[in-house]
Amino acid sequence: MSALTFRWARLHDLTAPEWHSALAAREAVFIVEQNCPYQDADALDVHSWHLLGSMDGTLAAYLRVVDPGRKSVHAGAFYAEPSIGRVLTAAACRGKGFGRHLMREGIAGCERLFPGQGIRISAQSYLLAFYRTFGFVAIGDEYDEDGIPHFEMQRD
Repeated sequence: MSALTFRWARLHDLTAPEWHSALAAREAVFIVEQNCPYQDADALDVHSWHLLGSMDGTLAAYLRVVDPGRKSVHAGAFYAEPSIGRVLTAAACRGKGFGRHLMREGIAGCERLFPGQGIRISAQSYLLAFYRTFGFVAIGDEYDEDGIPHFEMQRD
């Protein structure tokens, strides 16, 4: 098995095939697998760093880091910190530790791009323990986002 290789890029720096692979993976996981119809491609994609993890030339994992002050949360408030989201591992690549590798690279990228700002996420509730292993702490009460229970989490 080959190692996971990463590419960080802004939307305008991604090739059409790279962006297509990212969107197809996001739709497969967040819309089809989770049976959750919602608008996945959104205005935040333009204000994000996209992290693509590939293995043997195929997208295996993905996340995006939304710029500070752009991610809207409850009632029009915005995260002051960068926000990691759309974290996924392609179905064929699960069980290999790629999710952990992806999150480590995502956190390191946030620290390079936005030093000293911390990181905030909106985590699906069943993944709280996973995100806690990276130093994230739940803030506030559980809430519903697109029919799926979530917690806001922060990492200083």
